[in-house]
Amino acid sequence: MSRHFEFWIGNRYVRSRSSNRFVSLISAISMLGIAIAVSVLILVLSVVNGFERELQDRLLAMTAHASIEDIDGSMSDWEALSAVAVDNSRVRAAAPFIDGQALLVFGEQLSGAGLRGIDPAAEDAVSGVGSTMLQGELGSLRAGAFNVVLGVELADALQVGIGDKVTVTLAEGIVTPAGVVPRTKRFTVSGLYRVGMYEFDRRLGFINLADAQKLYRKKDAVTGVRLAVTEIFEASAIVREVALEHGEVVLVSDWTRRHVNFFRSIQITKSILFVILLLVIAVAAFNIVSTLVMVVKDKQADIAILRTIGARPASILKIFVTQGSVIGIVGTVAGIVFGILLALNLETIVVSLEAAFGIKFLAADVYFISDLPAELRVADVAVIASIALVLSLVSTVYPAWVAARTAPAEALRYD
Repeated sequence: MSRHFEFWIGNRYVRSRSSNRFVSLISAISMLGIAIAVSVLILVLSVVNGFERELQDRLLAMTAHASIEDIDGSMSDWEALSAVAVDNSRVRAAAPFIDGQALLVFGEQLSGAGLRGIDPAAEDAVSGVGSTMLQGELGSLRAGAFNVVLGVELADALQVGIGDKVTVTLAEGIVTPAGVVPRTKRFTVSGLYRVGMYEFDRRLGFINLADAQKLYRKKDAVTGVRLAVTEIFEASAIVREVALEHGEVVLVSDWTRRHVNFFRSIQITKSILFVILLLVIAVAAFNIVSTLVMVVKDKQADIAILRTIGARPASILKIFVTQGSVIGIVGTVAGIVFGILLALNLETIVVSLEAAFGIKFLAADVYFISDLPAELRVADVAVIASIALVLSLVSTVYPAWVAARTAPAEALRYD
């Protein structure tokens, strides 16, 4: 007998076209089940990875890696702090900012929003706001021009466009003989940006730093200084280092502290989804058990004949392990290919479905991100493939063991 006849017979059983087509159908269903489970797990983890990447990129584009603020919200020595920060080898850039709240009015439309005073040149080095501009430029925020750049959702709410003048009203008033009158100032819309996160696109506008100092009566002071660091995951340690070098009592913060709940919830969701979908793969893999049990019953006579011509129990074991392994390998490979294709083309598929059915999968006013991103990671694919193959191999052990223990005389008694 051939040295590798076990593998040949096991593979032949998978492709068998005998009268018992039901067994072959069950084998095909087992392959399909594993393929679907593997592809769905790859797709879901890719979407979660995409959300994590997009959330990180978009948050960092608006919030910077770290910030240092004065305790009372008015920092007068910000230039010295900026110099200390830039001198640090792990800081790429520093930019002053002023944060405030205001009521924006245009005609009969009004909306509360945050206004951030920035130095356009310095801000462009710290964050990615400049790259999110849809109309106009961030450089249009010149000192004394009293221009404002709005998010697209905020502009839509106010029904304004480039060149329109928006009235900015502050809660702090001016005391006059007639009473307290709110302070107001008219700003010209000079640009529109879109980050893709409703939180920013709807609730934040940018003005020049000098204009913000006049508007909020800060004189030469600012709210604080924003930093861009070389290693974003070391932002917490770097901002503390800069603050200690500066030597003043200040408040320090970084992107991981401000938005830690977002990333923690994503990691928890990813872990839960991985476990749930892993159970789906386990169910699909253990279908191999029922398939092989049926094959063993169907091939009792073949097993007995092989034993009588000299096949050892180990050879019978190898035959059915081979059959189950082929089912698992083919199903896993098909699932990996299909899952990768879906993950790489997900955004195109989603856009096509939205256009075809006139629906929106992620509403901008409900979710932080209005797009459905996907990021395929080789490590995830490798882990999923390994687990699927291991479960498939484990599923073959019991039926193959039963086949190996088949007694030739018992199997041939009624044939």
